[in-house]
This record gives sequence, C-alpha cells and structure tokens, in this order.
Amino acid sequence: MAAESGDKWILTVTAQTPTNIAVIKYWGKRHEELILPINDSISVTLDPDHLCTTTSVAVSPAFTHDRMWLNGKEVSLSGGRFQNCLRELRSRASDVEDEKKGIKITKKDWEKLHLHVVSFNNFPTAAGLASSAAGLACLVFSLANLMNVKEDHSKLSAIARQGSGSACRSLFGGFAKWIMGKENGSDSIAVQLADEKHWDDLVIIIAVVSSRQKETSSTSGMRDTVETSMLLQHRAKEVVPKRIKQMEEAIEKRDFPSFARLACADSNQFHAVCLDTLPPIFYMNDTSHKIISCVEKWNRHEGTPQVAYTFDAGPNAVLISHNRKTAALLLQRLLFLFPPQPDTDLDSYVIGDKTILKDAGIHEMKDVEALSPPPELKENAPSRNKGDVSYFICTRPGRGPVVLTDESRSLINSETGLPK
Repeated sequence: MAAESGDKWILTVTAQTPTNIAVIKYWGKRHEELILPINDSISVTLDPDHLCTTTSVAVSPAFTHDRMWLNGKEVSLSGGRFQNCLRELRSRASDVEDEKKGIKITKKDWEKLHLHVVSFNNFPTAAGLASSAAGLACLVFSLANLMNVKEDHSKLSAIARQGSGSACRSLFGGFAKWIMGKENGSDSIAVQLADEKHWDDLVIIIAVVSSRQKETSSTSGMRDTVETSMLLQHRAKEVVPKRIKQMEEAIEKRDFPSFARLACADSNQFHAVCLDTLPPIFYMNDTSHKIISCVEKWNRHEGTPQVAYTFDAGPNAVLISHNRKTAALLLQRLLFLFPPQPDTDLDSYVIGDKTILKDAGIHEMKDVEALSPPPELKENAPSRNKGDVSYFICTRPGRGPVVLTDESRSLINSETGLPK
C-alpha cells in the first residue's frame, strides 16, 4: 500500500447533490441492467438548500469491506446497481496524494482499498420525490472526487445512470436532458439545457401528500408497464420526441404557457400509462386529484396557465409558478384547500423558502383560517381538507452538485471512519 503514514489514515470527501423533477417523464427501460430508457427526458433541478442528499465517502487501508449507511441505518452495498457504479469508478480512478496528511494512493491501490459511505436525505426517501436520483448522483459525484476521476459531468452521468436512471440528471443544475442514446449505453448521458439563473423567476411548491414509501417501486412498475402497456409504446415513439423539442424551446424562450401545458400533459400521460399497465398502478390519490382540479380551474379562469403541475411515481404534487406573485397566490389557494391540523405549527407546515408565506400575507395560523375561497371556486366552494397534506416545501430551480470543503460538515468521523 503506497501510503507514507502506516495503515491508520482515513481520507474523506463530502458532497451535496440536488434532486430533480422530470417535466418530460422517463418511464420504461429498453435495457434493465444498463438502465437505458425508451425515451429522452427533461427535468428541473431543485434548490439543494431545500431538497438534497449529503454524502460523505471515506477510504482507508483499515477498512475490511465496503459499507454504507443511509439516513442512520446501515444498508447493503451488494446490489448490482451499487456494484456497477463502484466498478466503473474504480476503473477510472487516478493517483491521489494528500501531502498534508502524508497519504499517497496509486491508481492500482483503488482496486484493493475499501470504502465507507454515509448518506443523508433532507427529504422523504422513496416517496416519489426522486430521493434515489439525488442519492446515486451524490454517491458517484463524491466518489469521483475522492478517487480523482478525471471525467466531465456528462461522462459521470453515464455512471450515475447505472445506479438510478434519473440520477444522471442530478449532476446538473437548472434544466437537464437525459439523452436515451443508441444501443450500448455509452451515449445515454445527461446534458445541461440551461443553468439555474436562466429562468430564476420560477418558484416551485411541493405538496407532500404522503411521505410513506410507495407500494409499487419505480423499478417494478416500469418493468410491468413495458411488458403490458400498448400506450407506452405509442408514447415513446410518437409523443415524447415532439414534446422534447417543444419543451427545449419553451425553456430556451422562457415561454411559461407552453412549458406549463407540456409539463401538465406529460405528467397526466405518464399516469395514464401507469393505469394502462397490467395490473394497473395507482401512484396518485384523491388529494393529488384535488390539487390537479384546483390548478386546472385556476388556469382556465385566468385564460392562461398560472401554474404547472407534475407528479412523479407518487402522490406528491410539484407545482411550478412562473413568478413569486403567482406562487404567493398559489400558496393561498393551497392553504385554503388544505389547511393544517389544529395542533400543527405553521413553521413546520410550510418549509423551505418561507418568504413566500410572507408574500401571501400569512404570518400565523389565524391568517390561514381567515382565507377566503379563491374567485374560481366561489360559486361551488369545496370543503377544506384538513390533514390531507403533510406539509409544503417552497423552493426554486437550483444548482448542481458541490464538494463541501468544511470538514465539520462531514458525516464521517475522521478517526474511526464510521458515521458521526
């Protein structure tokens, strides 16, 4: 082992990676093991201050095997997806030298050295908020930095893709496109369409309808859809290629009405494809449908889209407003329809960018109680649905992954190599 200070040393890297939400959906693989999609997809990256994965990775000659802890619990790294990522990264590792600590690792050493990985999501795992995308992207990004892998983000995205398809898009901020590529997968990569500053008027509110783990995982759901849905084949061949071009144009021109119509239509078609699966898959629930109805009525009342909605494989709504003023009006509507339970603290019911609450004129719980039905609902005012939404997250488009250089933010104890 080429290290100048015995076998007690531990080298660590900590990184933070955002999650992303697809506005043109990925659903269905043409190759299960390599995770190659049947169509291109486009996503918006969410601000990592509000939704992200933080991962610390460590290497030491004292480690006896690869280990991983997720949200405080040790999980197995033996799965094929983790192993694919680790194999690809180890094969691309370069020499690493830390003169301050007297550590020298050669390219060949990486084949023998073992790793510890500690990862934490600041949002619910496996509830349809793309936690696996952020998690796998962060694993690949942090290990690439630890191992001195000299590849650009698009090349790294091809590795992250083999862990979780949508992870490839989390290696970029702003808007990203996952290109389906041709046969062997080397060209199935993500690219950035625009950075987070390109369209920084957008405000995103997520209604967390349920933070429970979903009944049908995305992996098994996709497999069933590919095998049984005729609608999916039509979607991949005829519908998505046109929508991808239209969505790229809408993002480039910051054309919100076109962006909103495409995002809503694609979300609805994705869930239609899930219903067309045998057996049918139900990711949305009654609360999801009420949120769609609220947005559709408002958009129709105004004569032009105010808000876009999109739902991934879960009941949680991602609502995209074209500016802060509209986001404040949206939050008023959401809090009118879905007020918190009486014993809930407003501070924990609306999290993330709380300035949107102030813009909406809501400072305390009595302001929520005093909300009137919005104009489009006055004639047929619906009942208020207390407790149907767990909480709301106010956020915006955000940056891509970063290395955290402040060692105090590491999740790994630098002396033991175990979680802090």
